This record gives sequence, C-alpha cells and structure tokens, in this order.
Amino acid sequence: MFERLGRLVVHNPWKVIAGWLLITVGIVAFAPTLADVTTRDQANFLPADYESVQAGELAEQSFGRADQASATIVVKRQDSQELTGEDKKAIGDLGTDLDGAGIERVTAVLTGDQFLSPNQKVQLVTVGLEGMGDDPKLVDAVKEIRERATDGLAGTDLEYAVTGDVAMFADNADAFDSALVIVGAATIVLIIGLLLVIYRSPVAALLPIVTVGVVSAIAPGLVAWLAQAFGFQVDQSVQIVMTIVLYGVGTDYIVFLLFRYRERLRAGDDPKTALVAAVARVGEVIASAAAAIVIAFMALLLAVFGAFTSFGPGLSIAVVLMAIASVTLIPAVVSLLGTKVFWPSKSWQRTPKGTVFQRLGKFTGRRPGVVAIASGGVMVALALGMLGFNTDYDQTGQLPSDTESARGLEYMAAGFPSGALNPTSVYVKADSGSLDEQALATYARKLQDVPGIGGVMPSPTGQPATLNEEGTIAKIDLLLDSSPYANESLDLVDGPLRDVAHAEAPEGSTAKVGGLTSAFADIRDANTRDLWVIFPVAGVLIALVLGLMLRSLVAPIYLMLAVVIGFFSTMGATVLVFQGIGDRPGVSFMLPMLVYLFVVAIGTDYNILMIARLREEAKLGHDPRTAADLAVEHGGPSVGAAGVILAGTFASMLLAGVSFLMEMGFAVSVGILIAAFVMSMFLVPSLTALLGHAAWWPGHGDRATTPPPPPAGERDPVTVG
Repeated sequence: MFERLGRLVVHNPWKVIAGWLLITVGIVAFAPTLADVTTRDQANFLPADYESVQAGELAEQSFGRADQASATIVVKRQDSQELTGEDKKAIGDLGTDLDGAGIERVTAVLTGDQFLSPNQKVQLVTVGLEGMGDDPKLVDAVKEIRERATDGLAGTDLEYAVTGDVAMFADNADAFDSALVIVGAATIVLIIGLLLVIYRSPVAALLPIVTVGVVSAIAPGLVAWLAQAFGFQVDQSVQIVMTIVLYGVGTDYIVFLLFRYRERLRAGDDPKTALVAAVARVGEVIASAAAAIVIAFMALLLAVFGAFTSFGPGLSIAVVLMAIASVTLIPAVVSLLGTKVFWPSKSWQRTPKGTVFQRLGKFTGRRPGVVAIASGGVMVALALGMLGFNTDYDQTGQLPSDTESARGLEYMAAGFPSGALNPTSVYVKADSGSLDEQALATYARKLQDVPGIGGVMPSPTGQPATLNEEGTIAKIDLLLDSSPYANESLDLVDGPLRDVAHAEAPEGSTAKVGGLTSAFADIRDANTRDLWVIFPVAGVLIALVLGLMLRSLVAPIYLMLAVVIGFFSTMGATVLVFQGIGDRPGVSFMLPMLVYLFVVAIGTDYNILMIARLREEAKLGHDPRTAADLAVEHGGPSVGAAGVILAGTFASMLLAGVSFLMEMGFAVSVGILIAAFVMSMFLVPSLTALLGHAAWWPGHGDRATTPPPPPAGERDPVTVG
C-alpha cells in the first residue's frame, strides 16, 4: 500500500503540492477560527454530580454569581502596627469612592469592621466583578481599581496591594506571554540548530519548520470545522498544545523519512527509487505511530474532567493531518529537491564506519542480557522516585513571586487565615419554606469548630450567614487555616468539613460545600479516576495496534510494559528533582496527564520504529541477535535524532521562569530521552534478542523472506536495507 502511495507521490510531486496549497487556502480562507469554538466555561470541566458543581448551581440560583470574579484590596500600615481609627476611616472612604466611581464591571464594594482582621492589623476591601477571571474588561477594571487606590490612600501611613484571581491573571499574563515568546523562539532555534548538526544542511533543517508550519495553519481551521459539525468541546489551551504536538510528531516523522531516504541513497538507489523505498518502509511506521497517538488522545474522551476531554478530538485530528502530510507533502517536496535536500553536505554519499551506533548495536547483539538488565534497571531506579509523589494544586505557588497580587497574599497572611482570599462557602437550602437564622448561627458555630477551619467571614450585615431575598438559601463563608490549594485543605473539605456540613445541616434543609477548595477536591477525585481509567484503556488499544502491525501477541505485551515503566521513571525523575532537590510540596496535578500525552503517546513512536526495524532485519534472514545489532545500528540514529530534537524543544520551557512550565519542560524532555535512548534503543532490542522467535508468536513476523545473509565478518553494511 505505502509503496504504491510512494510511487504516486514521488512521480507526481507538483500535483500533490498543488493539492495541499488548495486545501490550505480553502481552510484558511473559509473555515472558522479555533477561537470561534473554544470554551472558557470552567463549569463544564466537572459533571453535575460533583458537589462543588451543585454548590455553584445553588450560588447562581440564589445570588446570581456562581462564576463571578472579585478583587481584594489588602490594606495595612507601613509600620505593620494595628490600624488606627483614622486608618479605618481612610479605608472606608476608599470603599465609598470605588463604589461610586462607575468602574465598568464593578458590581459592589464591601468593607468595614467585619473585614478587619482579628489582630486589627489588616483590613480588606472586597470588590465584586461581573464576568470570568480572564476577561480583558476585568483586567482593565483591576488596573483602574489600583489607580484609584493609589490616589485614595496617598498621604496616609497605609500601603495596599490588590490581589485575587483577576489580579493574578493580570499580573502574570506578561510573565506567561514572555515565557511563550522565549519558548517559541528557543524551539525554532533548537530544531534548526540540531538538524543542521545532524544533516549539515540548511535545506533539511528548514524542511520541518516549513511543512509543520503549513499543517499548523490548516489544523486549527479543520478542527474548528469538525467541532461545529460534531459538537465536541475545544478548550482554549488546545491551540498551544496542538502546536507543540505538531512540531513534535512532525519533526519525528520527517527525521524518520530522511534517515531512511539517506540510507537507501547510500545503498546505491537512485533518488526516486530511494524515496519510494523510504515511503514504503517508513509509511507503515508513521501510520502505526499516528494510530497509537490518536488512540491515546481519543482515550481522553473517557475522562470526566472536561479540561482533559477537550484535548482528545482536536489533537487527534492534528496528528492524523500531520501523518498524511508526512507521507504525501514531505515526499513530494523531497522528490523535487532530490539529493539537494542534504546540500551542501556530501555525507549522504558514504556510509560512516565505526560509528557509535555501530558499536552500540554490536554490544547489544553480543550481550542482550546485560543491556536489558542495565537499561531496565535505570528505568526502575528512576521509577522509585514515585514513592515520594505528591500532587500540588497551589496555583499561586506556580506563579512569579514579584507581583502585586503575590504581595497582597503576604499582606493578608499578616492578619487573616491562609484561606481568606478564597473562602470555602457552605450553601444551605431549605427543603420547604424559609431558613431559620438562629439555626443557621448555631450551624455556623458547628462548622467553625471543625479542626482546620480558621473562622467564619461575616456577611455584610454582620451575621454569619448571607440569605437570599426569599430566605430559602443561605451562604456561610469559612476561612481555612491552610492555603485553599494545599492538599491538607482539599483533604479537610473532602472529608471532615463535608461530613459535618451534611450531618449537622439545620432540620429540613440540605447543605452543599462549594468554593475553590471544594472544586479542586472534586477535580482531584476526577483526576485520579481519569488516570485509572484512561491509562489502561489506552494501553490495551495501543497494544492491539501493535499486535495488528506485528502479527504478534508477545511483542505488544513487553512493548507496553516498557512504556508503563517509562511513564513511572519519567514521573519519578521529576519528583526527585522538584520535590527532592527543589523542595516543592508536590508537582502540578496536571503533570501526569501531560506526561501521558507527550511521553507515552509520542514516545511510543520510537518503540514502533525500532520494533519495525527489528522485524525488517529478521525478515532479511538475520538471527535475533544480529537483527538487534543492525536495528540499533540503522534505527538508532533516527530514534536518537528525533529524541534529541523533541526533548530539546520541551527543554526550552526551562527558560520560561514559571514553575508549571518548568516542571512540564523537564518532565517531558527527560521522558522523551528515556523513551528514545533507554527504552527504544536498548531495552526493546535486547528483550527482542533474548526472546528470539518467541517475540513474534503466533504470527512469526520474523520469518525470512530472503536467503540468509553471509556471516557477519563478510557482511557489507552498505547493502543492508
């Protein structure tokens, strides 16, 4: 099949390129943009049967602001002493000024004695905002609030800082924008630089940039079109992840193709014949690898956490498009360029002697047991780092510390419990009639007595509960002793607090615990459930793809076991670096799924390339150990080059200066290097050599299709296909 496709593309390059140009122009000109179909509705990220979502629905019904943002002005004296009567008057005047300023999106401004800290050192001014946290109008509102606070407190002994979700978004937007510019530039420089080193050709170095750029222009519009047609959800972060995935798999596929093309040229084929042979051999590998990635991404549809679900369809469509381009557009361009794709280098004309990969291949073939134990031992040793694994939901700890919003958190900690910025709200709904305020006050005291609760934030009327107009729904805001993002806070809300809230609710009423901490507690439960469901399902389905490709039941089993160990070794290494050396409380809760997306899914490409090469060498009549030797010699350079390039692109994220991006950059780059240089280059060939013919049972895909080759001493490495 791929040989016929190769002939068609190689002998009709202009028609193929014209077809791609027409498709590109059509989609760019007429397709909707990805922004037209993306969603920012965080409520969709959890199903309705989670308690935090139900609490949010009660909040929206009763107070009309389930997803409304707020900004908090934290005011203290410059000398950090107790606030005087004059100070409190100045703060009250500031609240009055803001309330009457007519600032767009500001709904209410609250301050007073009920917002004064117990030690009298800090007072809050809470500014209600209409909209979501990343709305540009809200960012403008925060800027105006800060300007008016500066003017209002001028000439006093007070200092302030505006914090809260919107302020954090505004303060850190520049940091993320700068990080993305640095990462993007570093990625392009690394890809070009590494390909220049590998091929010594600017043409080969620019080929992935140009072709992936074309696919990146088409993919968003195609995804948007299909999203409208089939109604699937697309998260706003899909665009960024899609670009990374396309550069990752696109560069890999191009490297695979060019290495095989160069190998066939060195074997004496003319350029056209060599390119057809390269497409025929690598096409099956690309198709199988793309199928494995698509399965891994589409398995995300099984998630209950919407942030994961939204990645599946969009990324799958992009990978399929890249795979098609890899066996059509790229060969068509190379067909026109011929050997000039390697210009000005002449190294494609000769086979190097005594290379590192030749020596590694020989050692693997002679000592497969030693190689298997050493490579497997390295992965297992790194995987032991998972014994100290903790997840971190602290969004503030992931962001730069030199911003005003971060300073506001420091000011607040001088007078309030850590959870004051994001209170945990308990919503009480009467089953019939109205709620009794005395019973609510008693209920609030019981909630306050739960260990880990620092206090109750009074309502604007000074009462512990805020009632809706009908008196049927009440809200009690609780302040946690620990950070609202900390694991102990999530444990508290998901355990003792919810237990007491449900059991001690006033007679004839039902209670639901909401707020940010409750939402993260539910996200944690959903995340844990998703990991336990998605990983096994994706593993089984990828193993089926490998089984169909290899006609074997044995090889897919140890290939997938190697991938599983690779995942744990990647996470273990990350835990050792960030929790051990870096002394962080945990790694981001998103990291395991991101490692799954990039390391497990994309790293499987290398396993497929190597096992396909092992089968190919076996079909040429080589015994299992010689096949392993030659597979490492010939397949190792392409796997190594692809691994270094992909790892390098992610390693550029270490320059971002943002903790989460640094964690992601380290984990994925290390995971790719483990997948390429430990798992695919050593563990898989050595295990296949040890198992011998049994690795291909029951299909015997290693059955020789050509006469046995001459003894190793008489073999000409140039003629080995």
